[in-house]
Amino acid sequence: MIRINLLPHREEKRRVQQRQFITLSIFSLLLGLLVWGLVHAVINSKIDYQERRNSYLKQETQVLDKQIAEIKKLREQTRALLERKDAVEKLQSDRASVVHLLDQMLRILPEGVSVKSIRQTGDVINLIGLAQSNARISTLMRAIEDSAWLDSPALIEIHATTTNGGRQNEFTLTFKLTKGTNTAGKKP
Repeated sequence: MIRINLLPHREEKRRVQQRQFITLSIFSLLLGLLVWGLVHAVINSKIDYQERRNSYLKQETQVLDKQIAEIKKLREQTRALLERKDAVEKLQSDRASVVHLLDQMLRILPEGVSVKSIRQTGDVINLIGLAQSNARISTLMRAIEDSAWLDSPALIEIHATTTNGGRQNEFTLTFKLTKGTNTAGKKP
């Protein structure tokens, strides 16, 4: 016998397909939201991690900047102390030079020569004096040249003057204080 199905089977299939479609759509939507949420959570955690690292680096940079400032300050203090030390050492080394200058002047000053003034500028000595003759000035210059502490005499000017009723030669002479460095072959 022939069976005829008069039930609306196409509508039933359509309803089943619609339910499947809606179920799959909801499932896909939920799956998409879940994936989006996971991706969003992973990205946010990476952003938070990077922000923590950045803040840590900023803190460490501030600490290092403070240390660099302290190092600069210490270097400036060290430089100032070294300059002071050098100044003290220079003063200590120059302290005896005046004594040597006067000692040498007493040793080499010939008779008939008197000193009016002595002025020192660095290592250069400017001497103004009176002499009875030009030969005495030449003797003084040779004695300066032979001295272990004095060097490079140069006569700047010489002229005749009358002092204490007598005729004398006033002269200006420059020479260098060598601090005993050219003692080879020279008499002290």
